[in-house]
Amino acid sequence: MAQFLREAPTWAWSILTIGVAVAAALIIHHLLFAAAQRLVRRTGSVFDNSLVRHGRRPLKVILPVVATLFVLPLIHLPSAYLGPVRHAEGLVLIALVAWLLIALVEVAQDVIAARYNIQAKDNLAARRIRTQVQVLRRVVVIVIAVLALSVMLMTFPAIWNVGAGLFASAGVAGLVAALAARPTLSSLLAGIQIALTQPIRIDDVVIVEGEWGWIEEIGATYVVVRIWDLRRLVLPLSYFIEKPFQNWTRVTADLLGTVFVYTDYTVPVEPVRQELKRILDGSGMWDGKVWGLQVTNASEHTMELRALMSAPDSGRSWDLRCYVREKLIEYLQRNYPESLPRTRAEIRGLAA
Repeated sequence: MAQFLREAPTWAWSILTIGVAVAAALIIHHLLFAAAQRLVRRTGSVFDNSLVRHGRRPLKVILPVVATLFVLPLIHLPSAYLGPVRHAEGLVLIALVAWLLIALVEVAQDVIAARYNIQAKDNLAARRIRTQVQVLRRVVVIVIAVLALSVMLMTFPAIWNVGAGLFASAGVAGLVAALAARPTLSSLLAGIQIALTQPIRIDDVVIVEGEWGWIEEIGATYVVVRIWDLRRLVLPLSYFIEKPFQNWTRVTADLLGTVFVYTDYTVPVEPVRQELKRILDGSGMWDGKVWGLQVTNASEHTMELRALMSAPDSGRSWDLRCYVREKLIEYLQRNYPESLPRTRAEIRGLAA
């Protein structure tokens, strides 16, 4: 009790000094970001806005920690307490610097996302860049976190001693850890491979596991495919390296669509061909590049007509095919109802 009373003024002075330093740091943070916010509203820059938005929270913790480190020489604490305090603040500072680096990675992603707009009509280059950035950002974040944790552990002298003792068994332990983490490592390596070779990109139209949809998200270990009926199909990244799938927008977004109509042999083909051209011209979904109508098969009952048309993307290709199919059937019903498919039978009666 007597020792506590003797050290009470020292503790009070230390707490007061640290409190003043933290309060001053928070005031500086508030004034700094208030001025930065006004500057962002004036410039309208994507970089400035992202820097302020992502840097506000890390710096709100970093500035008080740095201020505390500056005032530690003014605090006359016993060495038994001062050493652990310095060590703890050093650990916190390492973690906060890693947090700040991750925030800068987020800023870079925002700037690139603003420059490459995937909502544009011809967005192949934008989707390629956005996919690379999204996958590599996750890899960089993991690397920063691992390095920060490693540096924090290296500040403990006991870690070096334990590490020296376990060095002989490090090979076996590493082999066991690698085998245990093989699925995760495989997914991470697949993510890097996808970022570089890009068999898929954000917003690509794919057919996977018999489902038609868009690539919605490429994570560090998984891919989310948004199915046409708004279901989500979640697959590991390694799936797109090891298994076949269809990518309808790998090179370009435009597609060729087909519509098959089955008619009787009595239908005249040329008027139907001209009607197809008229339907495409008035649809508003045809890109004007490719069209045609051909007889592609003839069976003992019907004649197969294939209408070919092009569209700028998969969504409009589907809508255009449905529209052409409906209009061609309507045209045949209205103009050649006797030429729709039918089954003929010949009945012969017995002679009287």
